[in-house]
Amino acid sequence: MVCALGAAVCFGTASVLQAVAARAAARPEDGSGVGTALFLRAVRQWRYLAGLALDAVGFVLQIIALRHIPIYVVGAAMAASLAVTAVVSARLLRVRLSRLEWGAVGVVSAGLLMLGLASGEEGDGVGTLALKLGLLGVAGLVLLVGAVAGRLPDGSRALVLGLAAGTGFGVVEVAVRLVNSFSLQELLNPALYALLLGGAAGFLLLTSALQRGSVTAATAGLVLGETVGPAVVGVVWLGDRTREGLEWLAVLGFLVAVAGSLALARFGEPEPEPEPAGTG
Repeated sequence: MVCALGAAVCFGTASVLQAVAARAAARPEDGSGVGTALFLRAVRQWRYLAGLALDAVGFVLQIIALRHIPIYVVGAAMAASLAVTAVVSARLLRVRLSRLEWGAVGVVSAGLLMLGLASGEEGDGVGTLALKLGLLGVAGLVLLVGAVAGRLPDGSRALVLGLAAGTGFGVVEVAVRLVNSFSLQELLNPALYALLLGGAAGFLLLTSALQRGSVTAATAGLVLGETVGPAVVGVVWLGDRTREGLEWLAVLGFLVAVAGSLALARFGEPEPEPEPAGTG
């Protein structure tokens, strides 16, 4: 649980850095779809590189957590990274939070506390070949959705891209449980390629989502994509359980944490820079 919360701190701090860098790297000729040129320009900026470094540390912590506690707990902790973003924004960027917004941070914390009290050990399911192939198929579908997202209206484009990116990261969460080790034998494991493809697709689509439209909508989609699906897979196919008699507390804690995170989604939105004096 400590590793899951540490990952949330890393991801939450990185999100604002990446959003600012993605928009700074945008050019009019980029169009409305997903493009690798935008990503390549973004990674040249120190903010995006710093965000990637934090993401790398967070990913390692996330893997450790996924090896010891159920997926639904880790997913809720990842969603709670938005609460981290809100607190960091208040402290470092001097963003003033209202009582309602601080209340949402408290709701997320309460949800995580309930999950921590109710969660049992991770399941011992190894996953069938069909599940592993299905993960690989979902990762490919994520890229397909990103390819056609440019045709969507502005209002829904960022949400769809964020949801697809979250689904890609959700594939990673499940695939980590299905990859036993990074050995030569695992080269025949479809889950390994689902992990790599899902992670790459998630980063590419999230970068585009942060630049293409509302970061609030993109982040809300991200939260839903990386929490709900993986939690269901963990419980139904991998045997994740709760402590005896505390199923209701785990469900309530999961819903409370995700709901509070969705309420805080707008804290991925970078503040607009003031226009220079004398311009109009």
